[in-house]
Amino acid sequence: MPKHGKNFRNNAEKIDRTIQYTLEESVKHVLASSYVKFDETIDIAMKLGVDPRHADQMVRSSVVLPHGTGKDIRVLVFAKGDKETEAKEAGADFVGGDDLVEKIKEGWLEFDKTVATPDMMGTVGKIGRVLGPRNLMPNAKLGTVTFDVANIVKEIKSGKVDFRVEKTGIIHAGIGKCSFGQEKLCDNLKAFVEKVIQLKPSSAKGIYLRSVTLSSTMGPAVKLDTAALTAAVK
Repeated sequence: MPKHGKNFRNNAEKIDRTIQYTLEESVKHVLASSYVKFDETIDIAMKLGVDPRHADQMVRSSVVLPHGTGKDIRVLVFAKGDKETEAKEAGADFVGGDDLVEKIKEGWLEFDKTVATPDMMGTVGKIGRVLGPRNLMPNAKLGTVTFDVANIVKEIKSGKVDFRVEKTGIIHAGIGKCSFGQEKLCDNLKAFVEKVIQLKPSSAKGIYLRSVTLSSTMGPAVKLDTAALTAAVK
């Protein structure tokens, strides 16, 4: 029994796995290999020369993609007073405090990102065991614990992507949709890679960008030329 279906295998045969493609070529091949009827997400996987077991080699941050992610992100903000009003005016889907905490305790999780003002973190801590495992906990390192709630809400809504290196040294992220087309996806890809390169830990030795692959949700992966990619984003 074949591991993949006929459509996948036919499209995979069009990609030369002995070649590492340029940024533009990789996006072109990934789009050409899309064969499903829904609008697939374009995913990037970056293998880094870091050891995430060491705190000084943990690569974690966020980046606002020039053309967004193509997803409608539901943002929940823990705030009170003027900041509550500010969050609502900025486009937050849900804003509150103890009322939202109680609702989440009861099992409600119909949101994708959370933001909190620093003075609300004591309240948010009550549901840390619920939000934490789901990567929904506000985090100062990602800019989601802040009094500047209007800007962070707008950034998330416009295409802010959070990422962190996994135990295996790999970063995964979605950088857009097939419907974006080649030009917009190339712009998003450059922005994402540039941010990751900027975060290279000073303690990381050897080659930092080990490998990079691009793929659609259901399509085959395409390997990128890391040297050419690094040059393209500088």
